[in-house]
Amino acid sequence: MCERRPLRLLALHGYRQSGPRFRQRTGALRKALRGRAELVPISAPHTVPGGGEGSDGEDPPRGWWFSAPGTFEAAEAAAEPAGLEESLSAVAAALAERGPFDGLLGFSQGAALAAMVCALRARGDPRFPVRFAILVAGFASRAPAHGHFYREPIALPTLHVVGDTDAVIAASLSRELAQCFVEPVVLSHPGGHFVPAAAPQRKVYLDFLDRFCPGQGEAEPLEAGAV
Repeated sequence: MCERRPLRLLALHGYRQSGPRFRQRTGALRKALRGRAELVPISAPHTVPGGGEGSDGEDPPRGWWFSAPGTFEAAEAAAEPAGLEESLSAVAAALAERGPFDGLLGFSQGAALAAMVCALRARGDPRFPVRFAILVAGFASRAPAHGHFYREPIALPTLHVVGDTDAVIAASLSRELAQCFVEPVVLSHPGGHFVPAAAPQRKVYLDFLDRFCPGQGEAEPLEAGAV
């Protein structure tokens, strides 16, 4: 158990969400991690045309990249994806300006982006000084232009949270992303497209995060595979 400062995680929301919306939707998780980890959400740089659920002018829905002009589909092998570089720069800026951070928490498209950040970090990119990531309902981008992120196993500790009944990002896509990492830890839950925070999930989150307590040095080994 961490006895020093809480870990700090940069939180990356899903498509058609925003930093403030994601904060609202992760209230149960923030409560479950209280004293152990702090979530710091940021908003994607791109607004989604046409708005979305609960859309308003002060907090429009946002996305990290588009698979076609103004739209996004996770399963689409986009020929000309747009916006990713701006989002990588936004994450790098947040890490530099609002840090230090220990890791990342990503949900849906934000988890896909976090996985790309992990790949760059594993290659030694100094813009992304993170030690681990929690990827909820993640997926690997199908865009050929993004294929380079997955060509080599990504050697950064990750916890992949998979909803068995997720109708937005199929569980198979999240498990496929997990296989892009070295020794991923996979947490399955019976729910759908949300960030689970019930007691069984809380225990796995805390066990994973305890590997990275400040002052402990390198991450402690944790058996990879399904939980």
